[in-house]
Amino acid sequence: MKNLATRRSIRQYSDQEVSRELLNRLLSEASRTQTMGNLQLYSVVITRSQEMKEKLAPAHFNQPMVCQAPVVLTICADFRRTTRWCEERKAQPGYDNFLSYQNAAIDALLYTQTLCNLMDEEGLGYCYLGTTVYQPQQIIDILQLPKLVMPVATLTVGWPAEQPPLSDRLPLESFIHDETYRDYSAADIDTYYHDKENLEENRHFCAINHKETLAQIFTDIRYTKKDNEAMSAGLLEALRHQGFLE
Repeated sequence: MKNLATRRSIRQYSDQEVSRELLNRLLSEASRTQTMGNLQLYSVVITRSQEMKEKLAPAHFNQPMVCQAPVVLTICADFRRTTRWCEERKAQPGYDNFLSYQNAAIDALLYTQTLCNLMDEEGLGYCYLGTTVYQPQQIIDILQLPKLVMPVATLTVGWPAEQPPLSDRLPLESFIHDETYRDYSAADIDTYYHDKENLEENRHFCAINHKETLAQIFTDIRYTKKDNEAMSAGLLEALRHQGFLE
């Protein structure tokens, strides 16, 4: 059994199948997580066929584990089901707005994290793909998501075929604020980021990319202003398309 202290993102998987029985049990157990108004504002699309994985891969920048993992789970913020329930029960739903998307997205991410914890306990490996919200319209089209359903998270799932090193984390004091938020001084930043910046792999990453600081890797290469603005526009357009924005 694993715990959060030893949690790793797994990107390489064995050929062993993830049984439907096991997956369904974990998906069911995860539904006990917190949810707004006890509405369970999420849905999960399970992808097992190689054909569908290959269709999804470009939406995730063709990361190899999308096609290699036995199972791909797309977790969606879903107000469609609740809206249909209301319509069929003589109630007038009003969930075609951004607040409703926010509530459903939070529900979906809480469910995702609980599911990850349960998979850890079973020894399953998984990788959380943040790319889900970068090109959401591709995923919407491939999975035929109707109005008021929006993809927010993707997990590749399987039995681990690797044991990568633990990734680093910032110290507790860097993100805990007593009573009120205390902004960060230059000295605070030096202290909190010292260990991360001095990891050998991060120093090497800067060197091969000809960058002076690790922060420049993020601003100039990984998450650029230009890309963020372009993908923000795509996300907003997808939210309009799915009925969460006018």
